[in-house]
Amino acid sequence: VQVVESGGGLVQAGGSLRLSCVVSGGSFTDNAAAWHRQAPGKQRELVATIRWGGSTNYADSVKGRFTISRDNAKNTVYLQMDSLKAEDTAVYYCYSLGTWGQGTQVTVSS
Repeated sequence: VQVVESGGGLVQAGGSLRLSCVVSGGSFTDNAAAWHRQAPGKQRELVATIRWGGSTNYADSVKGRFTISRDNAKNTVYLQMDSLKAEDTAVYYCYSLGTWGQGTQVTVSS
């Protein structure tokens, strides 16, 4: 199984970014996927989860600002991040089928 994230970058506070995660080598369509993040000096935390049927859960800190979605035809899960804040700065990791991606850096300038 391979998990590859993309889409990170530098954005001003209030801006938006969309992260993508391509999962290959397993039964992506039958499994959940999740986005986590880790800020410097902090533990990795769960940001959002999407189950195979499409139901979602979010951390309180991102509810109403972030949207997780999936395209099973493309084996891809997305994280749309709006109204970004400086405290959203972190490395964002995708997790699916027991495998972590390498992470993508998101930096929000205030």
